[in-house]
Amino acid sequence: MKKIAGRSMQSGQEFARRYVLPVSLCMVAVLSLQTSAVAAKSNKSFVNDDDRFMALRDAAMHDDAAQAELHAAALKNFDIPSYVDYYRLKTRFRAASASEFQAFLTQYEGSAIADRLRNDWLLILGQRGEWDTFDIQYPQFLVADDTQLKCYALLSKAVKQQKVADAARALVTAPRDYGAGCYSLVTYLAEHGQFSEADLWAQMRIAAENGALPLAQRLAKLLDIAEKQVVTAIDKPTTLLKKTPEAGKAAHELYLIALGRLAKTDPDEAADTLSRYSGKFSETEKAQGWAHIALQASLKLQPEALGYWQRADGANLSLEGYQWRVRTALREGEWKLVKSAIAAMPANLKNEPAWVYWYARALKNEGKNEEAQTMFASIADQLHFYGQLALEERGQKIGVPLTVKPVTADELAPMEKNPGLQRALRFYAMNLRFEGTREWNWELRKMNERQHIAAAELARQNNLLDRMVNTSDRTKAEMDFSQRYPTPFNDSMYKTTQALGLDMAWVYGLIRQESRFIMTAKSHVGASGLMQIMPATARYVAKKIGLGNFVPDQVNDIDTNIALGTNYLNMVLTDLGGSQALASAAYNAGPGRPRAWRASLTRPVEGAIFAETIPFAETRGYVKNVLSNATYYAALFEKKPQSLKARLGTVIPKGMSATDSDLP
Repeated sequence: MKKIAGRSMQSGQEFARRYVLPVSLCMVAVLSLQTSAVAAKSNKSFVNDDDRFMALRDAAMHDDAAQAELHAAALKNFDIPSYVDYYRLKTRFRAASASEFQAFLTQYEGSAIADRLRNDWLLILGQRGEWDTFDIQYPQFLVADDTQLKCYALLSKAVKQQKVADAARALVTAPRDYGAGCYSLVTYLAEHGQFSEADLWAQMRIAAENGALPLAQRLAKLLDIAEKQVVTAIDKPTTLLKKTPEAGKAAHELYLIALGRLAKTDPDEAADTLSRYSGKFSETEKAQGWAHIALQASLKLQPEALGYWQRADGANLSLEGYQWRVRTALREGEWKLVKSAIAAMPANLKNEPAWVYWYARALKNEGKNEEAQTMFASIADQLHFYGQLALEERGQKIGVPLTVKPVTADELAPMEKNPGLQRALRFYAMNLRFEGTREWNWELRKMNERQHIAAAELARQNNLLDRMVNTSDRTKAEMDFSQRYPTPFNDSMYKTTQALGLDMAWVYGLIRQESRFIMTAKSHVGASGLMQIMPATARYVAKKIGLGNFVPDQVNDIDTNIALGTNYLNMVLTDLGGSQALASAAYNAGPGRPRAWRASLTRPVEGAIFAETIPFAETRGYVKNVLSNATYYAALFEKKPQSLKARLGTVIPKGMSATDSDLP
């Protein structure tokens, strides 16, 4: 492994001191030259201050400092001055002095936007290695949800010669969250002896599994291997695998990584290659190779994956690897492996409700009912998919908690006067949901459960049903299910679902997951409205149900959206044999995928196992949430306890044929 290559942390700070300030001075000069050109552009007429504020925000998002300065200057009387000052400063973060950041924090101390600015400043301090200031500011960062900052915080300790390797190993597990801070942490720990060569190869395997080539290239330098070799193993695995494995640690690791990458497209070929050259690798290396192949075969739901996992015993696994080993065992009904694989998980992972539930099921399968019931009891009071299933394992059905007392005028009044909630409502009125949600959630941090229910009522009165649901969902002792599970547009929904013979509780459960009742919701892939309907699907269903003269804009009309969404849901339900689990998956991922997932089964499985083993993380969570929601809605509608297990049913293998439905 390469030892302490490049500048030390101290020289890195000196580099920043030498070059950051001159760059900022150059920016000032450039801004002065741009001002006259921008002035004419900024003098366009604005309808009101809200219009001008939107222009300021847009300028800040595009790092247009000159425009931002001119818009901010014209907003001296805007009713949310903290955001005017934030967006004005945002375009100059790199050039701004510590005193400017501190002045903002002092002026707006305790506000959501001050915490956001502290987040921004801490990232700059971490990048520059200004640890004294970083260490003062970081404990004051209250949201503390930035993985990159967590890496910088560990790096600051490491620079002071504190041992942080264990904490770092637990933190750096998902390259998509790394950023410069986590790259720097891994580099520093490697160069200063806290990360071993084994740690770096573990990171390399995570990078390869996630296709994180930039991380892999950085690691190549630390491991003193050619970047080209790493790029070949990850991006062109067949090129490397055409050759006989060369001798040496690095050559073997890269060969095994290439096998994992090949397995993404052809697990069988990868398995044949590893078997062919088995004699070239140690037992530990072979186990690692089988783990790479097993993960990809599991994601493809191949029954062979179980055998691959059995040959991977002793391998170092990623978090995904630990979970998919269990999921594969669940699909194949191998309860002993379910138990041992969960037992081998890191503590923070195996304590998640899903794995508590499945471990308890494995104990129950062994006849250890008392131990199983203790574990079921530990999550049975939690209002989610696995809490509901655990409750049923305890011999109870799923009902609705006792209704809390209504919010009084005295309880609502402080919410109506709360400056943060009022800022949030102001932003929502401007359709600035990101800023509105930041302000709303910031205020919730300071509230007790009764105040949460009152804040949720304020959201209801302002027709912000998503905020109502999310706010009410936070309570644990007092629960208002009329807030958590609302039923807007009930007349239209009842009429449509009755005509189709469709379970209205399920439809509401789906809407709660899809859009949280935001009527104008639009997803990043273009799905629109209450039931999040894709344009092509809308056209298809409109034609099928004889909705004449349909135009795309109609998809946002409430009655039309409900008609299109419920009819489509009914189509996929019929196509998939009446299974709500399969049809929910189809609504999210398209009908073809659930058909393929079902066809890959080697035996009938309970719906909970089918849901847990859906290979798309988004769809997996979606199906669980939709059916959990539907169970509570049914309890509300029918006024009696329900069974989630019955709703999930059993998913039975069925082959695909050319006569399958022509649904899009």
